[in-house]
Order: sequence, then structure tokens, then C-alpha cells
Amino acid sequence: MKSSKKISLFLFLFSILVIFAFLVYKEGTLPVNKQDQTAKIFVIKKGESLTSIVNNLSREGLIRNKIVFYLIVKKMGIEKKIQAGDFRLNPAMNAYQIAKILTHGTLDVWVTIIEGLRKEEIATIIAKNLDLPELEFVKLAPEGYLFPDTYLIPKTATIEAVIKILTNNFNKKYQPLREKAKAKGFTDDEIVTLASLVEKEAKYEKDRLKVASIILKRLKNNWPLQIDATIQYALGYQSEEKSWWKKNLTKDDLKIDSPYNTYTHTGLPPGPICNPGLASIKAAVNADENTPYWYYLSDKKGGMHYAVTLEEHNKNIATYLH
Repeated sequence: MKSSKKISLFLFLFSILVIFAFLVYKEGTLPVNKQDQTAKIFVIKKGESLTSIVNNLSREGLIRNKIVFYLIVKKMGIEKKIQAGDFRLNPAMNAYQIAKILTHGTLDVWVTIIEGLRKEEIATIIAKNLDLPELEFVKLAPEGYLFPDTYLIPKTATIEAVIKILTNNFNKKYQPLREKAKAKGFTDDEIVTLASLVEKEAKYEKDRLKVASIILKRLKNNWPLQIDATIQYALGYQSEEKSWWKKNLTKDDLKIDSPYNTYTHTGLPPGPICNPGLASIKAAVNADENTPYWYYLSDKKGGMHYAVTLEEHNKNIATYLH
């Protein structure tokens, strides 16, 4: 008899618990405020976790219950379908509506541009993410000034608008360095061109200033820069390698008739050969022509080796490149 009462009590309490859980769940799916249709722009960063997204939705007053929303996303099986970007949401939407919106209908798109890409490579990224014509972008974009960064770009942006976003960011980042560059006798284009060479030549942060200084020393002494990346730039797209940067240059490549050939022409190339990041731009601005080194080479792992004399340089070639 006692056992039967215990079972009945357990079932009663369990029923109460189930009903309570159902009510909490049901309440958690409802709009925060059915009357409030004030739009809020909600941003999801690239790679942001579901937990972080749920916390932000709660903080913005767009969902009633974090656990319930988390369960809804899991139940709908949409966790991996949630997009990065920004969304127009309002407190009158219920949790299911919000969850569904986050899988499509983003107003803007996250676009990442890494350091050292030429404008044709950036055009491919822009075309893929924003469905804009590559050739038109290449035609209008200024090489060197498309600042590498992660951007939130409106889906409806024109090519001109995208270029403006990138170049405005360049101007914002470069502005604090502009006076110093000017004081050293450089134009913006000269600094960006020098920085683009540094970007392609120095893989690691610690090497950028040394490489920039050696390039500057060679420039000031009217030595040919002899930078392979300028040859790669002049050669253009390699259909076999499916790359804009030819891997192994031949002796004939080094003779290419181009103003970008820094083996046959002294001075800087006519313009930037890629779009450098801030670290390379800073290295170009702070370059010191009084460096003791005249030569550098990069080994197969990207490590730099410096030399004061040609003899030392040839030793480095024998040691690290053969």
C-alpha cells in the first residue's frame, strides 16, 4: 500500500515537473514583446559559437530564454546553417522565427582579405561573396590600397562601394604614418610599393624591418632590387599552377621585358605588386638605409638569412637553397 502511494506521488510530481518544463519551454518560445516591432541590427561574427550567439540575443532583449532557444536550434538541426553577418530582428518575433532568420537573409556578408594578395585575387573573393564581376573590380581597384582585413560588406554593395570600403580603411590605418613617410621624402605610392615588396619577401614579423631596410639601402645606392616577387607579378596568372604567383622562376623568367622586372631595372617598380598589411607598411615607413646588410634570402621554411658581402650571401645560398 505504501509502495503504491509512493509511486502515485512520484508520478504526480513527475507530471507536475513535465507540465512545468513544457510551460517554461512554451513561454521561452514566445516573443519578448509582441507589440514591439522596433528593428534591431543583430551581428554574428565569423566563426562565432552558438553559445555566444544565444548570449548576445538574450542581452539584446530578442529572446526570452537562452536554454529554450539553444534547444530550438538543436531541435531544428540548424546550428551549422547559422550564417555570419547582420540581421534585422525585432522583439515581436518568436524564437522559431529568429532561429530561422539566422540561417538566411543576412543583410551584410563577412569578407576576409589576407595580406599579400594582388587585386585579381581579391576580385575573386569579392565575386564569390558578393556576386560582382571580377573583371570590372580589377579594372577599377587601385593595387596596393585594398587594405587586408575582415569586413562586413552590404550584400547590395556596388563594386565602387566595396573599393571605397577597402580604401577608406587603408587611409584610416595609414594616416598616423603619413607625416613620417612624408618627412622621409616618400610619396604614399612609394611607401605602399615598398611595403608590397616587403609583404611578399618577409614571411615573419621579425624580418620585415630588416628586409625593408635592405631594399631601401639598395634603392638609395642605385642597386637593382632583384626581387623575385616582382617577376611573378609581371608574369601574371599561371594556368597550370592555377596561381597568380609562379612557384619556380627560370632564368628566362628573370629576363622578362617588363618595368616590374627588378633584375633589369633599378629603382622601385612602377607601382605596388600586392596589397600589404599594416606591419609591412610600418616596416616601409621605418626602414633604415644604414643597415649593415646588403643581401637577404629566404630558406624553404621562410626563414631569413642576411649578409653584408656577396661572399657571405653566396655561402647562404649554398647552405640554405641547395
